[in-house]
Amino acid sequence: MATIVVVNHLKDFPENIPGVETVTAKSYLTDPQYSAIKGARVFNLCRSYSYQSTGYYISLLAMARGHKVMPDITTIQDTKTQSFIRIKSEEFTDLIQKSLDGSDDKEFELDICFGKTSDARFSQLGTQLFYQFEAPLLRAFFSKKRNKWKLDDVDPVSMKDLKPADQEFAVSSATVFFNNRRSSQKKQPFYRYEMAILVNPDEEQPPSDKNAIKKFIKAAESLGIGAWTITKDDYNHLGEYDALFIRETTNVNHYTYRFARRAAVEGLVVYDDPESILRCSNKVYLAELLERNNIPTPKTLVVHKDNLQEITKEFSFPVILKLPDSCFSQGVLKAKNQQELDEKSKAMLKQSDLIIVQEFLPTEYDWRVGIINGKAIYACKYYMASKHWQIINNEKKGNTRFGKHETFLVEDAPQEIIQAALNAANLIGKGLYGVDLKEIKGKPYIIEVNDNPSMDAGVEDMVLKDDLYKEIMQVFVDKIEAVRAGKK
Repeated sequence: MATIVVVNHLKDFPENIPGVETVTAKSYLTDPQYSAIKGARVFNLCRSYSYQSTGYYISLLAMARGHKVMPDITTIQDTKTQSFIRIKSEEFTDLIQKSLDGSDDKEFELDICFGKTSDARFSQLGTQLFYQFEAPLLRAFFSKKRNKWKLDDVDPVSMKDLKPADQEFAVSSATVFFNNRRSSQKKQPFYRYEMAILVNPDEEQPPSDKNAIKKFIKAAESLGIGAWTITKDDYNHLGEYDALFIRETTNVNHYTYRFARRAAVEGLVVYDDPESILRCSNKVYLAELLERNNIPTPKTLVVHKDNLQEITKEFSFPVILKLPDSCFSQGVLKAKNQQELDEKSKAMLKQSDLIIVQEFLPTEYDWRVGIINGKAIYACKYYMASKHWQIINNEKKGNTRFGKHETFLVEDAPQEIIQAALNAANLIGKGLYGVDLKEIKGKPYIIEVNDNPSMDAGVEDMVLKDDLYKEIMQVFVDKIEAVRAGKK
């Protein structure tokens, strides 16, 4: 993938960084050779990004040409919207306070050059700002009121806006940035497409174990996709790929969502897509969605501090309490009596203004149906952990915390279960989902629809083996080709 730095004048940026072509804005806009390049990575260092300026049109035309550009038009517009800046900064307000703590000043400016700051004390803050407002050169403005710092503004800037010493730092940061891009790629020229698989090596219970990740990579390669694992530290390299496959636990208030959102904006095929993460991550949304569409579920009530008394009117003990963003059986509790209900609901309402209460439906196992792009691809029975009411006993460690499992071909599973799962998943979208169900006297009840479903070697692939991974990778191929053809 060609790397192009666009400037107003060649003197604005050095031309001797290996693997990087520095061109003028005029050349990029008018020279046919640049419009003909496919898959270029463009770094827009023009002197202004104001509406209808040359810098604005560089980013606009780069996106139209299918080039990966930094900053893109979305970022340029985001930095002009004070409400957006305020909302995004709330995600890392503690880091702002920690980074600027001890300063007696009332105002502070911070320059971020390709994700780096010249003062190491602000490196974490600079990285976070670069994640949120991705531009090669950024200037952030902070003010302190009532002994608390807040982010007032963020502006993309040019080399000309920097002091001479900071310009040298910007060049060295750019050189490191571009060198890291090349060393991190490990690309092979014969792959038709390239995929990033986002993982967290330290996650205790990831959605796919190491063996499954290896099988995904092998399946991808068999279909002409070069696949490489990345971590949260590789956020800045997303634009180098055609697809993103998230294989760590997702959450809206988490970098996995930012990865998904940025991948979607840049035109990558992404599973899990940001809309699915938003919809599946919150059980309050799911409860309302399923009820309004007449999807059978256990009896459910959305609870807040003012309607707690309704629980005992509507339910018999025991009842199930769920935090809206619970996953992997965590944040899901059972209350056997009034005392437990009072204690557990009170604790949960300190974490979230709304919680979910459901009737307890005891079963020997839960069904999980895996679905991608509107098609069911596997069905599993997960049995309850020994002497426990959930399939995972989070109070134990090791294999004893899990119940046994059975995996079926989709055609061999009860079709009522499969159809109910498809009905629920189709309300969310065409992503990759794991639909959890209970079966009571042959009738399916939807428990929840999960994005980022678990797929471990020896469990979900027990029947299809390597074909399960190939089927998922084939969806990526089809989607990438549709994007290349200009189709949705």
